[in-house]
Amino acid sequence: MNDEQLLRYSRQIMLPNMDIAGQQRLLDASVLIVGMGGLGSPVAMYLAAAGVGKLVLVDDDGVELSNLQRQIAHTTDRIGQSKVASAQQTLQALNPDVQIDTLTTRLDAQTLQAQIDRGVDLVVDACDNFATRFMINRACVQNKLPLVSGAAIRLEGQLAVFDTRRDNSPCYQCLYREGGDDEQMSCARNGVLSPVVGIIGTMQALEAIKVIAGIGQDLCGKLLIFDAIDSQWRTLKLPRDPACAVCAVRA
Repeated sequence: MNDEQLLRYSRQIMLPNMDIAGQQRLLDASVLIVGMGGLGSPVAMYLAAAGVGKLVLVDDDGVELSNLQRQIAHTTDRIGQSKVASAQQTLQALNPDVQIDTLTTRLDAQTLQAQIDRGVDLVVDACDNFATRFMINRACVQNKLPLVSGAAIRLEGQLAVFDTRRDNSPCYQCLYREGGDDEQMSCARNGVLSPVVGIIGTMQALEAIKVIAGIGQDLCGKLLIFDAIDSQWRTLKLPRDPACAVCAVRA
């Protein structure tokens, strides 16, 4: 680290659990973030601010007026831009040292694997459809990559860490079965309070930093549920499914 980096990250480096070694792990890391909406915005902004060396942003959508109530990486003057281009502007203004790669595409298995092959240390699922979530989960299990998954709708949110490098870790499909209805669970149909996605997205960034830097106890094997009406959190144990079609057999 140079003197400017030591100053920029000084408040993190002074944490005994982080120190210079943990900060260096962040600087050396590459994180793939799928979705630049309400969850992906705070995830990307906090990871960039914290000094993750490379962020790969994936989203095929453009910025719309209705996004701005909750998708804080975007601004009114960027309506019509691609979300990844808008987010890249925000992140580079926040921390010009972070390398930002963008993909304006609907993620498919081939594109996802190509990004993983280029070198990814962790994947953040901040998307809004079940098919993509299951695809990301399969790729992370096959490539032994930690996955930080979050979701928020109405006044509720949840997040979990899946890290099948660990023998006792479940995967996303241990929790959910394929075939969910994206339309029924969309924010467009159900609504969402803007701080709820901010809270869950910020927690996803926290868990990603903990996994990369190797500090604290992350949420692997747990499901954290947030009820915004009563401002309450619940933590549920999330066991591995020995019959899971995705992660039951591990190399």
